[in-house]
Amino acid sequence: MNARIAILAAVAGLTVLSGCKTEGDIVVEQGVGITALRSVCPAVGVPDYTGDVTLFSPADARTADAIDVTAAITNVRSTCDETGDQVYSTASFDVIATRTNTAGPRTVSLPYYSTVLRGGTSVVAKRVGTVELTFAPGQSRAQASGSAAAYVDRAEATLPDDIRERITRRRRAGDQSAAIDPLTEPDVRAAIARATFELLVGFQLTEDQLAYNATR
Repeated sequence: MNARIAILAAVAGLTVLSGCKTEGDIVVEQGVGITALRSVCPAVGVPDYTGDVTLFSPADARTADAIDVTAAITNVRSTCDETGDQVYSTASFDVIATRTNTAGPRTVSLPYYSTVLRGGTSVVAKRVGTVELTFAPGQSRAQASGSAAAYVDRAEATLPDDIRERITRRRRAGDQSAAIDPLTEPDVRAAIARATFELLVGFQLTEDQLAYNATR
């Protein structure tokens, strides 16, 4: 998968782990101020359409009776060490696969990618790995694990002081400034985007595999 596909998948939507109110959120408090609780740690997630893969036999078939192996990324976990100037983030995940023909043992190698995305569109780094799934004789199910890691520069992931002040400044109800949401101002939005990083993992799909996932 090239950078264009990774960006396309990211724009289409993400399954991101940080879904509740944590240190990485920006929350509105009673409509008169915004508290910035951003973390420099990148959000970890799986872009839409890249979290599963289907192999066919023959390879150019696309009917249900030709499905050979299906696999899905699940149980994504993240850790982050933000104590230094370089923030170190890791993502680990499981891959669960099933096969149609259970005769004999079989090993299936599936490539996956990890990419660091900045501002939702800019690919900063990308790596490709492989996860190997071993099916025992007579077994239709196999499981394996994969991991990814990335460094993010703390300074680049930190909002400038003036932008943070504009976001967090307390506003009294009735003040003219209270009617303006700072998050809608172009320069504030641009600064937040520049300071926002994501560590994304997914299967390294071909164009045909990505199209199959997107249209089925």
